[in-house]
Amino acid sequence: MLLEVLSAALESKRQVAYVGIDPTAGSLHVGHLIPLMCLLHFHLRGHGAIPLIGGATGRVGDPSGRLTERQLADIKQVSDNVDSLTKGIHTFFKHASAYARARGLNVERLIREPAVTSNLQWHENINLLDFLRTVGVHARVNTMLNRESVKARLTSQRGLSFTEFTYQLLQAYDFYHLHKNYECTIQIGGSDQWGNILAGIELISRLENLASEDTEAKAFGLTTPLLTTASGEKFGKSVGNAVWLDSNLTSVFDFYQYFVKVDDADVEKYLKLFTLLSHDEITSIIKAHTAQPEKRIAQKRLAAEVTHIVHGDTGVSRAVTLTKLLFESDYNGLTAHQIISALEGDPRLVMVDETELLDSPIMKLAAKYRLMASTSASRNLVQARGLYINNQTVPESQFRVTKPQLIDERVAILRAGKDKLLILVVKV
Repeated sequence: MLLEVLSAALESKRQVAYVGIDPTAGSLHVGHLIPLMCLLHFHLRGHGAIPLIGGATGRVGDPSGRLTERQLADIKQVSDNVDSLTKGIHTFFKHASAYARARGLNVERLIREPAVTSNLQWHENINLLDFLRTVGVHARVNTMLNRESVKARLTSQRGLSFTEFTYQLLQAYDFYHLHKNYECTIQIGGSDQWGNILAGIELISRLENLASEDTEAKAFGLTTPLLTTASGEKFGKSVGNAVWLDSNLTSVFDFYQYFVKVDDADVEKYLKLFTLLSHDEITSIIKAHTAQPEKRIAQKRLAAEVTHIVHGDTGVSRAVTLTKLLFESDYNGLTAHQIISALEGDPRLVMVDETELLDSPIMKLAAKYRLMASTSASRNLVQARGLYINNQTVPESQFRVTKPQLIDERVAILRAGKDKLLILVVKV
């Protein structure tokens, strides 16, 4: 019934949806992708989208889903995180809109990108007495105590502070403020936010009904499930570390590889959640993958799509090129430009004079540019047939490469063993 009411509201006129983002860190991580993709779907269909950063509520800390109280955050750090997250969200929607255009969606009708907002804009100007008169008078303590996030903490050894207990009222006021000033009607959040979302819907209902006798639904809540992998691990962690959307924290290559390594049991679900591919396209991809699972067709497509959304098409090109260099034996199709772009800023990429590259034994170049620890170690590897240039075994210690053997007559890819690389590029 409620879903039908929401569907009717979406069809009747433009709605506005918002997603709250906690500024506990200065970057988005892949755990944010589900709510952001939900917001993106609303945005691409002409509805309003508000990414709301908790510049005020981040100073308090949300008790939802936690067994212990958060440390009170440093105010300067929260402010810095808000600034960084604002840039990250703008980048996400810029790349995501370009990705949608590449997938054939009509994004030209979108007037503007979502306006990133911090709730500090209104919370810093409201005093306690006004807040109690506006919000507190409509809050029922028994209802607040029955929220799952509160009940779980009340039974814990540490209990629940008054500060965290009132967090749901702050978030409820956010929804009300956005509803009143931005015509926001939908809040999207994780399943652990259900109690806070309900608090906002109830506050809107109480305050709106005071001003009007209209009983039509004025606000809706949508929750997304906590996403875990097939093995039960929390989605978005890689060896215990978060996978960040900021390439300075998680490289584009590592981001791409995270999705390449997704389990077969998860890949179809992730293609549906994190891409704009049609149902038919996903079905076709999974069919091809099932026929040859060792090729990881579905995972590679998932990685390319999500990397395109987050890092743009150049990010995909760089990640795919570096993957080919590290893990594949066939360099056919790679160009000097692709290789240089993929390794820009990487210490494994070294620019050298043409004379040095062509006149020096490969063994000595491997030692000079630290692919090998020493010339003797390099010589031993050549004798063991473990040193390669452009995926061809270096045949003997005095071997020199010729210009036609270079990729585009510029690039020599030296590899020691399976995964140690050195890329030598002729200066221009």
